[in-house]
Amino acid sequence: MGVHSFPPFLFAALRQITAGLLLTSYLIFIKRLPLPNTKHILKLALGGFLMITFGNGLVSWAVVYVPSSVAAIICSAMPVCVVLLNLTINRSELPNVTIIVGVVAGMLGILMVFSEHLADFSDPRYRAGIALIFVATVSWAGASFLMKKSNETVSPFLNAGFQMLFGGLFCLPFSAIFDDYTTITWSATTLYSLCYLIIVGSTMAYAMYSYALTQLPLIIASLYSYINPLVAVVLGWLVLSEKLNTKIAVAILITLLGIYLVNRGYQQLMKKTS
Repeated sequence: MGVHSFPPFLFAALRQITAGLLLTSYLIFIKRLPLPNTKHILKLALGGFLMITFGNGLVSWAVVYVPSSVAAIICSAMPVCVVLLNLTINRSELPNVTIIVGVVAGMLGILMVFSEHLADFSDPRYRAGIALIFVATVSWAGASFLMKKSNETVSPFLNAGFQMLFGGLFCLPFSAIFDDYTTITWSATTLYSLCYLIIVGSTMAYAMYSYALTQLPLIIASLYSYINPLVAVVLGWLVLSEKLNTKIAVAILITLLGIYLVNRGYQQLMKKTS
């Protein structure tokens, strides 16, 4: 039995708590970084709840019923959420026409891939999973916006460690309510998946995203979500013999064009401000 035999919120909690403890312990006890103040720790707790508990935990539950490639496709809507937040709240990173066209092109490509799975909507659990993934995507985008605007000088890697730790702890009450512990099955696949996600998916990838937020405009940092579904679709074709037809191939090219246009648009903005 694989990862899907393991309670999803509990799996997310184990993954994030372990990764958070590993990263914060290394930075505090080995690298001797100072602890953040109480106010900033509260911000990190909020960020952990929105990004990890909702942004990651809800997706962990949803992918029991929704293919991971489809989940990645929905999560790729995050740059659109970021653009909308910038339009309504932040005036320092307003997108130009090239950026808007790029975001729309990227989403068009993603929707073309998504259209290949419309028949699955007959399953109510599938529909519930889709809705929760949308909630998770909006939560992740909002938390990214809040963390980007934080003016604290704490290491972004320490920020990531505390966010994972708090987010994993907040997953535990959801696990107590929604998880079925009778499905717990420790297997080699479960352990390998957990170790991989702790090291690569959380400790490395999330810490890098936290660092990217401090160095890049938010919408550029969020473009990773356009890459995820492309990787998921290609790996699904190579490993699981999933569908990869001409329509999906064209959709991938359109998505890549969208990423190029967004980057090009921000280059144009930086030239104007320099």
